[in-house]
Amino acid sequence: MSSIFEVSPRCKELQKKLIDFVENDCLPAEEVYESQVGTGDQRWKTVPPIMEELKAKAKSLGLWNLFLHKSYPEGPGLTNLEYATLCEITGRCPRVAPEALNCSAPDTGNMEVFAKYGTAEQKQKWLVPLMNGEIRSAFAMTEIAVSSSDATNIETSIQRVGDHYIINGHKWWISGAGDPRCKVYLVMGKSDPNNESKYRQQSIVIVPADTPGVQVVRPMHVFGYDDAPEGHCEVKFVNVKVPVANIIHGEGRGFEVIQGRLGPGRIHHCMRAIGMAERTLDVMIARVTDPSRRTFGRILARHGTVAADVAKIRIDINAARLMVLAAADKIDKIDAKGALRDIAMAKVMVPNMLQRTIDLAIQAFGAAGVSQDFPLARFYAGARTLRIADGPDEVHIQQLARYELMRGDDIREKHKAVLARRDQIYAKGSKL
Repeated sequence: MSSIFEVSPRCKELQKKLIDFVENDCLPAEEVYESQVGTGDQRWKTVPPIMEELKAKAKSLGLWNLFLHKSYPEGPGLTNLEYATLCEITGRCPRVAPEALNCSAPDTGNMEVFAKYGTAEQKQKWLVPLMNGEIRSAFAMTEIAVSSSDATNIETSIQRVGDHYIINGHKWWISGAGDPRCKVYLVMGKSDPNNESKYRQQSIVIVPADTPGVQVVRPMHVFGYDDAPEGHCEVKFVNVKVPVANIIHGEGRGFEVIQGRLGPGRIHHCMRAIGMAERTLDVMIARVTDPSRRTFGRILARHGTVAADVAKIRIDINAARLMVLAAADKIDKIDAKGALRDIAMAKVMVPNMLQRTIDLAIQAFGAAGVSQDFPLARFYAGARTLRIADGPDEVHIQQLARYELMRGDDIREKHKAVLARRDQIYAKGSKL
């Protein structure tokens, strides 16, 4: 962990507990978890028993719901910076550790939506059981028929009829929708498609998963992984009827809600990615320093290209960590909107760093690197997906470029002032 960003003594104690929990409980449970998921249709009906055991232990250790910022009374009192350092630890075991702590997506983002924007009734009905780990949730935004990287393209209809909304839309890549514990969706759609502001056309409504018309069509596969039992599903909403009381934060506030939801969430993803990169480097080092594995008379680490790759990975991980912690720190000191540039930089840099790191490790492993015997193949699928999820690289790069180019007028004026001062100096015979 970086020492230039100070965290509280309590956070440091949580770091110690969490490191022990991840290394001694979660990592050894990875294969057990996968074996308990089941096969065929059972993959979408079975919750691995080992997960409930890990959750019980995490609760007993005080490692529960760590994600919610200290500004929320329901949270544990940590800053975004402090939680970011904990995210890195859970990232070493991304399939098991975050859920064991009730800190896995999409639930964390949805819980924050309920905590920040929900009414007292909405919090009691949905936030409480989510924070207790009794149910799970899904966030339905991405659509099959439009380019959803521009969320203004969303076409799902949210039409008010009397005291209800009628929802019609076709979504996909809806994480968590396959889980038998998924009891609620937050659905983004257009409630006012003719509003002159394209950012005021959208709303978010609460849809209980058992509402008639909610149809989970199929799980999507990511490089062959279905991520059961949570999954990333294609979902249709056909004449789904919910009360108007199910609106989140009022009509036309959808963009405001997703910006409040995604900012901290992107930092969480990035720090978990750094934890994945650290574990990747660890397994790579273990492989290339193994005395029994030799090529051309030398262990792999003695080959210059392999050693150079290890060094480059270390540089990249450390640089990425500092960037993400700086973004988390700015969110704490200003807010997510004020940290947009920092978040955008981290969201581009970190997944790319992770993808390069895993790719180099796979190369060092050879054929074993793409097999099921090591975590690298699944890590790679996650890393590549992260460059699309929560906004593709291109969106964040475009946003960052826009912020930088806005400084053009000021920079040109400063340059003119420098030239004018140079001319004055020449006119005075080089006397300042």
